[in-house]
Amino acid sequence: MPNQINASILEFLRAKGPHLDLAIAEALKVPLAKVRAHVADLASSGDLICCNATQFVNGVAIEGISCRPSCYTPPPARGRKPGVKKTAASSSRDVNAHD
Repeated sequence: MPNQINASILEFLRAKGPHLDLAIAEALKVPLAKVRAHVADLASSGDLICCNATQFVNGVAIEGISCRPSCYTPPPARGRKPGVKKTAASSSRDVNAHD
């Protein structure tokens, strides 16, 4: 049975991204103490990366363990990326300028 909980925690985090242990417990309907025990087990095996985190919701501090899969990389941010890209028009002018 513990392997099923470990698998469901990993599946949840792969689908939803990084979350606090409290959110994982609510989503999976598992007691927080049990989730923390399984998170510690997964972190020791290298499947999860965890750190202590404090979130403030409406001025109330919520402390928990932030978890993410060890191979998770966040998607790139939307919008323009740094650096200037040459356009086709400017590169064709540069070629003609050398003739």
